[in-house]
Amino acid sequence: MRMKTTLLALLLAAGSAGAQTVEQRLPVCLACHGAGGTAQLPGIPSLGGMPSDYVLTQLYLFRENQRVVAPMNAMAAGLTDDDLGSMGELIAKLPPPRPEGEPLDEASFNQGQALVGRYHCNSCHGAGFAGHDQIPHLAGQREDYLVKSLTQYKSGARPGYDPAMNEAMQEVREADIPVLAKFLSHYR
Repeated sequence: MRMKTTLLALLLAAGSAGAQTVEQRLPVCLACHGAGGTAQLPGIPSLGGMPSDYVLTQLYLFRENQRVVAPMNAMAAGLTDDDLGSMGELIAKLPPPRPEGEPLDEASFNQGQALVGRYHCNSCHGAGFAGHDQIPHLAGQREDYLVKSLTQYKSGARPGYDPAMNEAMQEVREADIPVLAKFLSHYR
């Protein structure tokens, strides 16, 4: 019920987008993506630590309906190109999410680290998985969201701004996706 109420508030706010500044709209974003940029709702990504160019690109994809997630499409519908840039800059200032819970046990850490090496995840996302430019921050991201995103990239259900992630995921075994997601979500 809480999720439906939050989504309704988001859609209502999106309807009056032209009357609000980007700064006024940010709390609506954070209602789902978490105060301070760390999401608490299942399946919703944390935005803290995301590079401004990445945010701008994702909002553009939502605005143009090239990436379809109904609440996000509604939210981005009224944004101008300048708004996209401003929103990206505001979100980039939010602190990155911190991994929750206990650190991974040694075996899980080693297994995840081996997969990251095998699939070259750090060659784009960086040694600390902090992302840069149009490449997202992954360290501390919600595990459930990572599983969903990686699975969608692999199946082609989620488009990227270029095909690099879809192509990279073709090499990843489905059984390795949860292991990668767990490793990245707990990466410190």
